[in-house]
Amino acid sequence: MNHCFSTFLRPFILLMVLLGGSCGSVLCQNLNDKLMNRPYADMRRWHLGFSVGIHTQDFTFTHNGFVSETGEQWFVDQPSFQPGFCVNGLIDYRLGTYFNLRFTPGMYFGNRDITMREYNSGTERRQNLKSALIVLPFDLKFSSLRYRNSRPYITAGVMPTFNVAKQGNDYLRTKTSDFFLTCGFGCDFYLPYFKFNPEIKFCFGLGDNLVHDRSDIAEEPDKLVISQSLKKAVSKMVVLTFYFE
Repeated sequence: MNHCFSTFLRPFILLMVLLGGSCGSVLCQNLNDKLMNRPYADMRRWHLGFSVGIHTQDFTFTHNGFVSETGEQWFVDQPSFQPGFCVNGLIDYRLGTYFNLRFTPGMYFGNRDITMREYNSGTERRQNLKSALIVLPFDLKFSSLRYRNSRPYITAGVMPTFNVAKQGNDYLRTKTSDFFLTCGFGCDFYLPYFKFNPEIKFCFGLGDNLVHDRSDIAEEPDKLVISQSLKKAVSKMVVLTFYFE
């Protein structure tokens, strides 16, 4: 994980800690109170819910050392991050005391600011790469024993994605589908009428998400040289989600 990605991640983790503290003290009132909200909520075989949240998208670029006929050598990077919006449904199936299987289909709307720089001249080009992802996450949720009105948990799973955003004839173009491995952590807070679950999830792409066959820009060598300079581009995301169950 590069320095910029780690810098962006720190506010997410801080926000998660603050939410955990505030939810535990304000939403759940007093953890020393013996009154348990929704004591049988976890006994149901399955239940529904929804979530809203924010996320950030990143690329790990691998260059191939390509040098054009005119001596140009380009390097691509994503120097900054912009938060995107996400919304999901939730279908939760209880497997046992500690395990649940969760399916959370939804949409992720975001963008990446890409910078391209020529090594010799320092010439710089930029592209804003927008995405509208249909996501189909499947997660296995492992929860601790409930303590009063809170229950921490961790998750692991897979997430196929499909990009339905329209892409033009720009420097870089991404594939319409991708596949992620995911892991995360969160906490269930039991309120009188529903459960509130803040969660952080880390998503790691497994394959190259870059389109290399760029026949659409074959007659534009100033654009084609950028794509030719890259061996692959692997996606990763950090997602901060708030579930209501």
